[in-house]
Amino acid sequence: MTRFLAVLLWACASLLVFVVVTLPISQQTHLIAGTAVVIAMALLKAFKPTGVWRLIALALGTSIVLRYVYWRTTSTLPPINQPENFVFGLLVYLAEMYCVGMLALSLFVVATPLPSRRAPRLADDELPTVDVFVPSYNEPPDMLARTLAAARGIDYPADKINVFLLDDGSTDQKRSDERIELAAEAERRHADLQDLCAKLGVHYLTRARNEHAKAGNLNNGLAHSTGEIVVVFDADHAPARDFLHSTIGFFRDEPLLFMVQTPHFFLNPDPVERNLRTFLKMPSENEMFYGIIQRGLDKWNASFFCGSAAALRRSALAETDGFKGRSITEDCETAMELHSRGWHSIYIDKPLIAGLQPATFASFIVQRSRWAQGMMQILLFQRPFMKRGLSIPQRLCYMSSIMFWFFPLARIMFLIAPLFYLFFDLQIFVASGAEFLSYTLSYMFVNLMMQNYLYGSYRWPWVSELYEYAQSLYLLPALVSVLLHPSKPTFRVTAKDESVQTSRLSEIAWPLFAFFVVLLFGIVMTVLKLIAEPGKADVTLVVGMWNLLNVLLAGCALGVVAERGEAQSSQRVSVERRCELLVGDRILPATIQNVSANGAAIRLPGSAEGIIKDGQISIRFATLTPLEGDPLLPSHVRRVAMHQGTTTIGVRFLTTEPMHYRLVADLLYANSDRWTAFQKARRYNPGLLRGTIWFYALAIRQTVRGIFYLFRSTRPVRPVEVVRRPAVGDSR
Repeated sequence: MTRFLAVLLWACASLLVFVVVTLPISQQTHLIAGTAVVIAMALLKAFKPTGVWRLIALALGTSIVLRYVYWRTTSTLPPINQPENFVFGLLVYLAEMYCVGMLALSLFVVATPLPSRRAPRLADDELPTVDVFVPSYNEPPDMLARTLAAARGIDYPADKINVFLLDDGSTDQKRSDERIELAAEAERRHADLQDLCAKLGVHYLTRARNEHAKAGNLNNGLAHSTGEIVVVFDADHAPARDFLHSTIGFFRDEPLLFMVQTPHFFLNPDPVERNLRTFLKMPSENEMFYGIIQRGLDKWNASFFCGSAAALRRSALAETDGFKGRSITEDCETAMELHSRGWHSIYIDKPLIAGLQPATFASFIVQRSRWAQGMMQILLFQRPFMKRGLSIPQRLCYMSSIMFWFFPLARIMFLIAPLFYLFFDLQIFVASGAEFLSYTLSYMFVNLMMQNYLYGSYRWPWVSELYEYAQSLYLLPALVSVLLHPSKPTFRVTAKDESVQTSRLSEIAWPLFAFFVVLLFGIVMTVLKLIAEPGKADVTLVVGMWNLLNVLLAGCALGVVAERGEAQSSQRVSVERRCELLVGDRILPATIQNVSANGAAIRLPGSAEGIIKDGQISIRFATLTPLEGDPLLPSHVRRVAMHQGTTTIGVRFLTTEPMHYRLVADLLYANSDRWTAFQKARRYNPGLLRGTIWFYALAIRQTVRGIFYLFRSTRPVRPVEVVRRPAVGDSR
């Protein structure tokens, strides 16, 4: 009876919505209704609505979106007997319906996301055995040493944890390569990493052949270990000391739990953040996914494995013969398979690892191409919308995550749609300028308001559009290739040990510049059309304004590919930890102000007589991780500065022994609360109006900067290069 009543209520609600959406009203009435909804949503937003009020605001916005869809479908498509107009008009319409569909899926997933959970703390005799896997493929030994040292520093009984380096860069296949120089390099790596692991107390594993990429490497680790729980960290993802105690307790109380996933937090900006200089003041791009979307997926038992920073139950993995490797996104594929078998997942919204993002725009595109192609492979191979065992909410959640990657098709269509009219006079949108403004503007404002409701302080206005546009021209060929040849894409490791030494244009910048020029010609055509066809001025002005917005977006992307040279390869982290400096036979009390993987800034009271630039000192501090003896961190003084009675020195760590890496890991990674505080400091909502003004001011500045870089790059200059960096932090 209860089920019948629920179905009846849904049917009545659906009928009511249909009546409201299809109600014939005048253009002016619709404009008034749309304006009223925007005002109502803005007023509700001012009171920070939660619960039912938040849902009411989103429902109001949805009503305007649906009215726009009805009008767009019934009144604006070109007649089919005009094929040149109809075909291109239909493509633009389908791109819009894709966006409406993604909005609907977003509403389902994140309208009421779960709050973050807290794991119960277990007694030592309740703790399961844990194997920590660090899969590696040719990353620098220094990077691996810090990650392994941080993993060794996790707070957990020593007899219940084993750390494994899974080295796929020194397999038998690599060491037997026909190219003698590559074989010799693999042999050197094999010996060096074996020695490193022995000194750090870590198990070293490699295998015969590089089969099934990362999934195969992880499965080799499963075959050579026995822990009840498997934890995976990427080579550049160093864990905090409390990682296991923040995750492991869930497995005791939930026997069907296969995974606890935590967010990926990054110490360095991605290329967009670095080149636009937004890293310190704006939430990172990935925070929308880890801060909101994963919590929304968690509500429907659909949060999925993200390849790292997760704990997984071995017995669950045994059901699927380990990690799935048919696609190149083995993480999502594995999670979906286990969800379909009745296993559960949990997501914790607390950063417990610190990693590296790609430093160059080219590497950024390589990473995103792999994600896009892998998701397309899952769509084609696994068909999550009809996969047996998944609940309907889980199917919708997986489809939301997969369908997102079709954004290049829609984004490019929106960019070229105004040009159809401006260059070729195609009538792809049958409406007057007044109708366009009445329906489309209200839809756009409501859409932006709904996005602001859903993501607020995690994603500022127009930033998603910038990221999508900057990627679209490069991801579109990748998507087409995997749709034509689903099995062709192979796993490409993202380079995360690079740094841009000299300011320059990205080597793949030319498509964005070429498209920017085309859009500029669109402005010229707008002016010419206004002069030549004054009777169509209303439509021409509307389309011209659409193209102008595209020009500003494309101009901002020029700043994204104008790579800034970096004096330091990542943001330093504030620590404020007391220490002692050992300078010869002197011991000086001091405070470590900030630290990176390579060095630190240290503050001393008074003058620092005797501490000279290019001198060597040792640093002693109380560690969060218990370490034997009286460990000292040798360092090289690179700079000395006096200011208002205090001295600040910049040092570079001289990390030559395993203990040195453990000390650096303790300083930089052990305290996860520091990362949470850093994220919270950037998370605020500028609001739709202020956020829009900020973005378009940024777009104008970045357009000028991108063009400046272009003209500078045409002059004869010294050769520039992207170099491999040894670490995360400042090299000074």
